[in-house]
Amino acid sequence: MKMNAAVLWAANSDWSVEEVELDPPGDREVLVSFEATGMCHSDHHFRTGDTPVALPIIGGHEGAGVVVEVGPGVRDLKVGDHVVTSFLPVCGQCRWCSTGQQNLCDMGALIMMGTQVDGTYRRHARGQDIGVTSLLGCFAQYGTVHETSLVKIDDDLPLNRACLLGCGVTTGWGSAVNTAKVAPGDTVVVIGFGGIGSGAVQGARLAGAEKIVVIDIAEHKRDKAFQFGATHFATSMAEGLELVGQITRGVMADSALITVGLAEGPMINDALMMVRKGGAVVLTAIANAFDMTPTLPMAIFTFFQKRLLGSLYGEANMRADIPRLLSLYREGKLLLDETVTSEYKLADINVGYDDMLAGRNIRGVIVHDH
Repeated sequence: MKMNAAVLWAANSDWSVEEVELDPPGDREVLVSFEATGMCHSDHHFRTGDTPVALPIIGGHEGAGVVVEVGPGVRDLKVGDHVVTSFLPVCGQCRWCSTGQQNLCDMGALIMMGTQVDGTYRRHARGQDIGVTSLLGCFAQYGTVHETSLVKIDDDLPLNRACLLGCGVTTGWGSAVNTAKVAPGDTVVVIGFGGIGSGAVQGARLAGAEKIVVIDIAEHKRDKAFQFGATHFATSMAEGLELVGQITRGVMADSALITVGLAEGPMINDALMMVRKGGAVVLTAIANAFDMTPTLPMAIFTFFQKRLLGSLYGEANMRADIPRLLSLYREGKLLLDETVTSEYKLADINVGYDDMLAGRNIRGVIVHDH
């Protein structure tokens, strides 16, 4: 079948929205009609080369849609099911899945290859094969997706909000709840208030944090940060450090979460200064794959027992946590409507990313035409 999709042909170029040929689903794959796709910062890292991937690719890994065709061997999905994509697949059988660390599933190694799970391609344009982001390629009207990358959701939930749980909101929420293990009464610092940072603030709030300090260079995000649960706001690391010292009487924060668009080495040092003895710095933001610049004061890890933790997908279990978060959304406790600043058509994808880079959006969402 023919469809429109946004293709990245070369690094540091715009997304090209054009006609692409899509093959039918193969073994254990389904054809999904994408209704909405979140515009995550990670796809921009493919453009800049901060995260190297095989090009050309169709971007997009935060999709939500409806199953319209089922391939051979599919066990858990049927035509008409509403689904959310997960940018990390879950096999359910490897060591990591069987020990409750589904976000580290061995199948995750496939997401940078651009191919399907079986190593082949389902999309073609300009006389060549086209890869996809994270086994998904949600910047398109349709996609053939392996069932290990899909989570079935209730039919009444809005797909243009549910799509955000395929990566950003879940990653931020889990960074606070699962990785930092925020507890009632904690003081938490969230560095960067975008798609992931807004989820982190909500995770900290839902976990019972008493003080939530947001640090973001965009002053106009202050009111939105307070709406999501922040209690304090700063526009620089230096201002944030002084503020945390004041509100904790010098004890400092229990945890600091780095959720900026692009992580840089000095941010880790600054975050380590903001946390107390035994406190945790959680690095969730993506850094340039070749950045080796951090120089860390090693003694503080021993003498002050501070911790530096990585967090992939917020250590979430997609099959448990996506339905859990959607339940919180249904009850009005998780803010998804308020997370979406702007909606775009696929043809306007480059405008949407310009808005993100300019700090005008918390989250942008593409709503697809069919």
